[in-house]
Amino acid sequence: MLRWAVVFLVVALIAALFGFTGIAGMSQNIAWILFVVFLILFVVSLIAGRSSPPA
Repeated sequence: MLRWAVVFLVVALIAALFGFTGIAGMSQNIAWILFVVFLILFVVSLIAGRSSPPA
């Protein structure tokens, strides 16, 4: 998921460079959403991994 966030961020940067502001803004929003989802899932997996093993 982090890879997709980076891909959309690169697309946003390239689109902004060429002046496609609509595509750049949309790609930036998608990248931001994917990054936030990645962080949430990462934190959840860290917390789930800390639980003690069943006896």
